[in-house]
Amino acid sequence: MEAAKSGSPGGRRAALLQAAAEVFFEQGYAATKIDAIIDRVGGSKRTIYNEFGNKEGLFLALVVENVDKVLSAFPIGEIGTRELRETLTAFGQHLMAVYMSHTLLGIYRIAITEANRFPELVKSFYEQGPGRATSQLAGILEDARNREEIRADDCERAAGHFVGMIRGNLHLQVVLGLRPPPSGEEMQQEVVFAVEAFLRGVLPSSDK
Repeated sequence: MEAAKSGSPGGRRAALLQAAAEVFFEQGYAATKIDAIIDRVGGSKRTIYNEFGNKEGLFLALVVENVDKVLSAFPIGEIGTRELRETLTAFGQHLMAVYMSHTLLGIYRIAITEANRFPELVKSFYEQGPGRATSQLAGILEDARNREEIRADDCERAAGHFVGMIRGNLHLQVVLGLRPPPSGEEMQQEVVFAVEAFLRGVLPSSDK
């Protein structure tokens, strides 16, 4: 990580986020000190404060970076050209992969642990993370409803149900350490099951 000090701005930012993730996951959010992150990656506190504002900003940047991996996979202009089942499957696969990544699993564990002590942090985590993914999916569903492809009175609620189906008990079991993360094949099977179950609830009767 020492090389990150003299790298490009993007490289330095990535190195800071990687070091922050390591320290957050090892020590927990409350116990983490900016100095510990600096010791890991090098540089100065000013670099972190200029880039992220404070420790909360650094944590939320981790959330945003990972959610962006899902949302950036769906250019708005291309969504309307895809069949809805294909769109939901691709969205679900990206979402599942991010949810089961080492970084997001660690972030979820921190959010659960720190919810009572740092409610505003956890609220921001939801808004910048799961909330953003749900809102983008709601927009996709609204477009499908406008094309009369689905029946849904509340697309935001429907999107929330789909996101919840993607996480499901599988994600909870992994977050709690009850089992290891699933294989790629198992994740794909879970996504296909979720998509089919969801579509049975929203497709017009003649299309089911």
